[in-house]
Amino acid sequence: MTHNAPLTFAPEVAEALAHGRPVVALESTIITHGMPWPQNLEMAEQVEAVIREGGATPATIAVMGGRIHIGLTPEALRALAQTPPAEAMKLSRADLAVCIANGRTGATTVAATMICAHLAGIRVFATGGIGGVHRGAEDSFDISADLQELAQTPVTVVAAGAKAILDLPKTWEVLETLGVPVIAFGQDNLPAFWSQDSGLRAPLRMDDPTQIAAAADMRAALGLKGGQLVANPIPEDAEIAQDVIMPVIEQALAEAQAQGIAAKAVTPFLLSRIFELTEGRSLASNIQLVLNNARLGARIAVAMAA
Repeated sequence: MTHNAPLTFAPEVAEALAHGRPVVALESTIITHGMPWPQNLEMAEQVEAVIREGGATPATIAVMGGRIHIGLTPEALRALAQTPPAEAMKLSRADLAVCIANGRTGATTVAATMICAHLAGIRVFATGGIGGVHRGAEDSFDISADLQELAQTPVTVVAAGAKAILDLPKTWEVLETLGVPVIAFGQDNLPAFWSQDSGLRAPLRMDDPTQIAAAADMRAALGLKGGQLVANPIPEDAEIAQDVIMPVIEQALAEAQAQGIAAKAVTPFLLSRIFELTEGRSLASNIQLVLNNARLGARIAVAMAA
């Protein structure tokens, strides 16, 4: 743990870490940019409750007032959820330091959450889906910093795969090139965010959180850089089948291209448009997959602490 970074710990997180108890990091971009008020606050509170029920302590991470907050009090969580997207920087590795230095409010993506979690000594992070290779990346070179972060920061990330709006085959190829373990939990194929099965074979499969914890420990023992990605499929009763969601994604992508939407604005636009086109079903599924990942994250954190 570093003593130079401007970290502010929520009391319950500080106590858990001091006593070696399991802690699960949570991102904040999903709160500020991923869901509308008040569903974002309800979702964040539900996710934290699920982690507590699983025997771990939740640590929602965000930058507020020039400090990295490791865990948010109920008041701070509500304040963040009510922050307009235009006023909260969407933070990755490149802009984390600038946000802190300028005293801005910032919501952490997967990459920034991994960095902050590692600074705080937290080894497990649960999210919705990771970023990856955007469609058309062969022309735009639009590839999420999340992939490089997985290759260099030793945090186990639990997600429902990569976001289905991305080029999934290319995303998995880049992770393979970077040497990131991609572990499908409980099935042979990789999930595709809103859908349980992408049709793509997983390079690794594990069925037990204790195996995942042991693999993280062994990577550390071998001196291997980087983390692990645990691809946890959405519960069956919450999934949107690929033949239903893919035409919606294609329509949203076409609209984004026609409107010239690019860079960090792409994902929020697509998620919002898919929400409209599915009449809210995508958001309901998104919440369920995040809760499911939080449950598994808590189980892995408990196994690591043991």
